[in-house]
Parts: sequence; C-alpha cells; structure tokens
Amino acid sequence: MPEMRMPKHLRAGETVAITAASGPVNGQKLAAGVKILENMGLRVVVMESCFLTHEYFAGTDARRLHDLHCAFGDKKIRAVFCARGGYGAGRLLPHLDYHMIKQNPKIFAGYSDATALHIVLNQFCELITFHAPMPAADLCNADEATLETFKKNVFGQPPDFPPGKIISHGRARGILTGGNLTLIAASLGTPYEIETRGRILFLEETQEPPYRVDRLLLQLKHAGKLKHAAGFLLGDFSPETAETIKPAVSELLIPEGKPIIAGLPCGHTMPNITLPLGQSIQISTESLHPIQILSHF
Repeated sequence: MPEMRMPKHLRAGETVAITAASGPVNGQKLAAGVKILENMGLRVVVMESCFLTHEYFAGTDARRLHDLHCAFGDKKIRAVFCARGGYGAGRLLPHLDYHMIKQNPKIFAGYSDATALHIVLNQFCELITFHAPMPAADLCNADEATLETFKKNVFGQPPDFPPGKIISHGRARGILTGGNLTLIAASLGTPYEIETRGRILFLEETQEPPYRVDRLLLQLKHAGKLKHAAGFLLGDFSPETAETIKPAVSELLIPEGKPIIAGLPCGHTMPNITLPLGQSIQISTESLHPIQILSHF
C-alpha cells in the first residue's frame, strides 16, 4: 500500500480556489457557495473557468487544465474546490502535471465527475482528497450536517461516520477509495483505472435505474474490482432505494463475502457528508462505531 499524505488542513484567513474542471457553472449558485466559504473565515479565489462555457464544458480543456494547474501551483492557495460536477474532468487526465501536483499537496474536494480526479490524485500523487459538497452545486444550500462534516474534514477535526445500515457482517481495513459508480466503471481499461486491491470501495450514483446500477456493478465484478476489495461502503443512489437495487447488491456484492455498509448520506443527496478518500479506515460491523478512521487526523 502506498503511504498516503494528508494535506495541511485549513485555518481561518487562508486562501482557497474554486475551479471548474467539468460542466458550466451557475453564477447565482457560485456566489452563494463563495459566501458560505467566506463565512467559514476563508479567502476565496474564483478561477476563470467558472465564468466560461464551451459546449457542455466550463471552458475549453486547455482553460480548465490551466486553472487546475494554477490552483495547485500557487503557493498562496491552500485548497482546490471543484465548483460543480457534470462532465469533462476525465478529458484532463492525460495532460495533468502529476509531478507538480505531488510537490504541492493541498486539499482537493468535490464529487460526482470529480471522481476521475480523485482516483488519479490518490493513486498517482498519493494525496488524500475529499469526496465533498461543491460550492456551485450543493454547498450553496447545504444543511447543518453537511456543513459540519465538510468543516471538520477541511479544518482538521476527526469526523464521525454515520453508522449506516449493515448489509453483510465482517471486519476489514484499508484505504478508502471510490466515488461515482459510472465514473469508476469508465476508468476500467485505461491508464487511470481504479485500484481496489485491499481497499474499502465506496460507491454512489444518481439517476440510474436499477438495471444500469446492476450493469455497472457487473462490469466492476468482471474486472476483478469487487473480488480484490476489502469491503464496501454504499452511499446514496437516489432516486433508487435500497429495495430497488437489492438484486444487484444481494447477487453481485454479498457473494464476495466482504463487509458491506449501505445507506451512507453521501453523494447526490442532502445531507451529503464528506469522506476522506485515500484515508485508512476500518469497518467493524459488530462495533458501536462500524466505520472508523485509523490515522492522519
């Protein structure tokens, strides 16, 4: 297992950047998200990509790549927040300066399409990142639970995991990896393929009917990604429920014989709790606290 690095946590008065690596950004939501971060005592720099539209992207690939590199390379900027999801982050992967990013470790946060970036930053840069609400998506209207876990993670207070619903009992420990199911499946067969060996695999999805969830999980199964994982955490799959995706879970995940905890309020939902991807965690389903952080905080 690689030695993952936790970036320095934020302090009041420090500068953070919002950049758009994926789809075009709604200006009103962005302004509300900036205000939320400012109310936390942070200075906010909004990158140019957040104001651009190119087809179904927030600016050209070159512009979005430039902004991401500038945010990581600027010594005054202590955190990089994805403005929103959509589509487009995967286009940047072949062109990212992984060496530069690894030499400038800082907080990176987002979810949904940002899953493509989480995977490579975890695996190529050995950087712990945060599956977290985004300023122009849901942070702008976040509830108290969402804000609390976000602040605890980025300001360096050990977060508490909700207990979730135990689907399969067992005990496992490993690096937490994962994110959006569609993006994870899209990584297979590429140089940016997710590594699950000995890891706790977190999955979430939205607006996919049960048979598509089944097909995506089956793709991971055929690729050996389920067999090699140490355990599974399942987030929100709205509008689908635990009952509607039960065949996929019971026939594809449970037979792997690994601990499974479902129903985490994480993903395209509210509350949307923050998860530290790359962090070593433990699942112990017989414990009062089934999910526990093992190090770094």
